[in-house]
Amino acid sequence: MKILILGAGKMGSFFADVLSFDHEVAVLDTDPMKLRFIYNTQRMADAVEVKAFAPELVINAATLKYTIPAFESVLPYLPATCILSDIASVKAGLEEFYRECALPFVSTHPMFGPTFASLSDLSTQSAIIIAESSHLGKVFFRDLYRHLKLNVFEYSFREHDETIAYSLSIPFASTLVFASVMKHQDAPGTTFKKHMQIAQGLLSEDDFLLTEILFNPYTPGQLIKIREKLKELLAIIEQKNSEAMRVFLTEVRDNIK
Repeated sequence: MKILILGAGKMGSFFADVLSFDHEVAVLDTDPMKLRFIYNTQRMADAVEVKAFAPELVINAATLKYTIPAFESVLPYLPATCILSDIASVKAGLEEFYRECALPFVSTHPMFGPTFASLSDLSTQSAIIIAESSHLGKVFFRDLYRHLKLNVFEYSFREHDETIAYSLSIPFASTLVFASVMKHQDAPGTTFKKHMQIAQGLLSEDDFLLTEILFNPYTPGQLIKIREKLKELLAIIEQKNSEAMRVFLTEVRDNIK
């Protein structure tokens, strides 16, 4: 299959590496410097080049802020049967875009990133395929993700964004709050060091990625829950209420069973 990848960032490069051995792959990025280490693929810096390549599938690996503009830049040069696909962490706006677009589409979300996941072993990681996607698109990505040993789930656009608000926005926000009150420790404890490693890993991610996760329309509802629990915990601590603390800790332990 002839596959065009939009964006030569971490995930775009990852997909290029994975797919280039079994497919004819081209990577388009308007920044030529990002294409320096892209191998075994055709490299493009101008959308006009897409027409001659005539891809059968486009994988949009641009950040959410540029996902739709990246699609729009290549749409005039795509065959009518080309399948559009994205791997965006938040799907807000994409459902409407696909609905207005005449081309078939498949929307997925590989639930891992180069910072925390071992790309050589993804058997403990997951991927989501959006239920509204076209049949052929779903078949392609289901086969690809299973080949990578990912655990594959199928959610609607809405279910996906609700899940991401819970599974990513909560830990992202909690880690950012922890790091925002950070002070240097000469003798940090084990728990502190673990939290620090998580914070350093998270903050090594691209600002656009962090922003698109936290700007998920379902994130505020999750943050309100965190605020309510912090308020409850603060009251227990201020009152030195041992019984209330026992109940609180029991509830927390039940949550993580």
